[in-house]
Amino acid sequence: MAGHSQFKNIMHRKGRQDAQKSKLFSKLAREITVAAKMGTPDPSMNARLRSAVIAARQENMPRDNIERAIKKAIGSDGENYDEIRYEGYGPGGVAVIVEALTDNRNRAASDIRSYFTKSGGNLGETGSVSFMFDHVGVIEYDADKASADDMLEAAIEAGADDVVSGEGGHEVYASQETFREVAKGLEGKFGEARKAAVIWKPQNTLSVDDETGEKLIKLMDLLNEHDDVQNVYANFEVSDALMAKMGG
Repeated sequence: MAGHSQFKNIMHRKGRQDAQKSKLFSKLAREITVAAKMGTPDPSMNARLRSAVIAARQENMPRDNIERAIKKAIGSDGENYDEIRYEGYGPGGVAVIVEALTDNRNRAASDIRSYFTKSGGNLGETGSVSFMFDHVGVIEYDADKASADDMLEAAIEAGADDVVSGEGGHEVYASQETFREVAKGLEGKFGEARKAAVIWKPQNTLSVDDETGEKLIKLMDLLNEHDDVQNVYANFEVSDALMAKMGG
C-alpha cells in the first residue's frame, strides 16, 4: 500500500479566484441537492451527500446555502437534473472524462462537444476512455493531521486499498464499496477530511510537452467553467514550469 500520486497537477482548478466563487457555489449546491434527492437528506446516512457537504465547507460555502440546497431536494418544486458522463480525447490523445449535472441534455452535449472539437480533440461514446481509469473513493487529509506511518496504519485498519503521503498531504484510496466505512474510520481518528469523494483516477498518465499541455489546460478550464460541469478528469501530466505559467 504505497504509491505515487499520478494526477497531482491535472485537474480541479475550480474556484481559484474570488470571481468564480458564485459559480462554484452554484455547482456545489446542485451536487448537494441531487445527492439529497437520490438518498436521504441526512449527510450521516448518505455518503454522497456527506462528500458534497464536505466539499462545500472546504470552499467556505455558508451554512445557510448548504441547508437551503438540502431543503430544495425535499420540496416538490425542485429542479430535476440528469447525471451525464462524457468521454473523449483531448489534444495529444489524452483521455478526458467529464461529469455533468444538467437540466438540458442537448445544450450540455452540444457545448461540451464543441469544446473538444475546438481544442483539437473529439468527444467519444460512453466507455471509450473510462476503462483507462479506476472509479474509486479518495479521502484526503492535510499533511499535519498525521505522520505517513500513522495514516497508513489507520487506513489499513479501516480497509483502504492504497495510501499516498507527501508534502501536500495524505490521499487514501478505497473501493466504492468500502469508501463510506473507510471515510468514517479515518474521521474517527483524524477528524473531518479536507476531501472525500468518488473520483476517476487514471491508471497511468501521459507526460505531454508544454505546447500540448497548454492546450489541454485551456480545455480543462473551458470545461470546468461550464455551468453544468461538476468534475473533469484526465490522464496527463505537465511540467511544473507550465503549471506555474498557467496559474495552476
